[in-house]
Amino acid sequence: MVNATAIKEIANYLVAGEVEKREVKKVTAHLKPDLTVEEGYRIQEEIVTMKLAEGRKIVGPKMGLTSQAKMQQMNVDEPIYGYVFDYMLIDNGGKVSLSDLIHPKVEAEIAFIIGEDIEGPGVTGAQVLAKTESVLPALEIIDSRYENFNFTLPDVVADNASTSRVVFGTTVKSPEQFELDVVGATLSINGEIKELGAGAAVLGHPANAIAMLANMLARKGDKVRKGDVILSGALTGAVLLEKDDVVVGKFDGLGEVSFTVTD
Repeated sequence: MVNATAIKEIANYLVAGEVEKREVKKVTAHLKPDLTVEEGYRIQEEIVTMKLAEGRKIVGPKMGLTSQAKMQQMNVDEPIYGYVFDYMLIDNGGKVSLSDLIHPKVEAEIAFIIGEDIEGPGVTGAQVLAKTESVLPALEIIDSRYENFNFTLPDVVADNASTSRVVFGTTVKSPEQFELDVVGATLSINGEIKELGAGAAVLGHPANAIAMLANMLARKGDKVRKGDVILSGALTGAVLLEKDDVVVGKFDGLGEVSFTVTD
């Protein structure tokens, strides 16, 4: 088991990559070849502690690796989670600067605004929907700090699940108005559809991802909290961003969310 000093060293190493906007070697190729997922979460928690100490605020958790294809690719049987902070938010229709990032990719997601605490274990998707205040469309910009977006599962967990920027839409609706598993989404770049998908891509139903999050958090005595705004996972594949891209996500019944890429 890695000690507390090493945890802080690795956390500082990853935060430096984010702050200095540069790629770093993955932890398992450089600092700790035998890093475990559990240790990855300890590093992630240290990064969260560092950001909170700087005065940053948590918007909510986010889920990653929520498609069966991605889980098979990474050889895991459950998704991962990270945290979105206030400094990561971009206004709908706003601008994302490439100079602030390393090698960003965008994907379309459905976000949940939680109305009541959700505490595991044993939480189901139906229980999540009963405690969800509303849902809204989102575009998540992931930006791994690792060279060439290349990492193992413990690496990406330590790196706060590649969390970077988020654009939330302004259409907020009750989940009761939708069958979220059949809500379709398209991801367009400069007017051309690059990716499309539906809610079922996220563990069969996006609420299942939030339920799994609550159950995973319960292992360390934590829970999903009232007021959290949670990214449930990607409906689409991720597309690499380039200068001057105009990015639009369109969601059935939930409207559009967009941003423009600047240098």
